[in-house]
Amino acid sequence: MVLFNKNPKNSEIKQTTQKKKELRKLVKQKQYDAALKTGSEILQKTPQENDVLFIVGGIYYMENKYRDAISYFDKALKIAIFDTEVLILKANSHYFLGEHKLAIQCCKKIKEIDPKNKSVSELLSKIESVK
Repeated sequence: MVLFNKNPKNSEIKQTTQKKKELRKLVKQKQYDAALKTGSEILQKTPQENDVLFIVGGIYYMENKYRDAISYFDKALKIAIFDTEVLILKANSHYFLGEHKLAIQCCKKIKEIDPKNKSVSELLSKIESVK
């Protein structure tokens, strides 16, 4: 007789994987409200789910909700500190909020990781032209 499920983590992992597939599908279909809801559900159970943090932050970014986007990007960067995709979105978010010093800080970090990153050069040029 089995008293406990042999591996309860397996079903949780399967559920999370299924939810992440659903999340990506919703984003592809541009159903952002539903995607945010699904992303929040995943993050309630597994708050360290890096790609979900990135996706949810990306949705807020696309909706011009830069402050919300930055909070998700910060969480993602605690997990993957060298993620240049997250850093460039965070830098752009700061730029759009008029927080040029913070945008430049992100750009410097990206340059350390990827010195030839074109997005950084473009963003730094935009910041310079605004000053």
